[in-house]
Amino acid sequence: MKLTKAIKNMNDDPFYRELILEHWEHPQNFGVIKNADFDVTENNPLCGDKIRLTGKIENGKLTKIAFSGDGCAISRASASLFTEEIKGESLEKIKKKTDRDALSLLGIELTPARTKCALLVFNTLKKVQVFV
Repeated sequence: MKLTKAIKNMNDDPFYRELILEHWEHPQNFGVIKNADFDVTENNPLCGDKIRLTGKIENGKLTKIAFSGDGCAISRASASLFTEEIKGESLEKIKKKTDRDALSLLGIELTPARTKCALLVFNTLKKVQVFV
């Protein structure tokens, strides 16, 4: 199956829309970690989305991560899905993540403006030196 056809099938699949709504309404890892090893904030000036990431690193692994802030459904769902994906992973494995990895978690094709919303969590994480 060609990638464009696979993406169209995902866009037509109500599962992905429900997944985004679920993570928007009930985000995983939402909050702030006290005594965090990193604390970074980033915003998307195009739409006003803002995210703060806090986390704990122990023995070369991301043991805890949380996000807070205000954003659209795509931004919040992406932050929820991406933080779930990387929590517990080694720093080396997280460093290898790409923007495509982050976008693929949503399972839908996005417009350029919505892509910026979805990548806000990824770009914020890249501000932390240990993940670059």
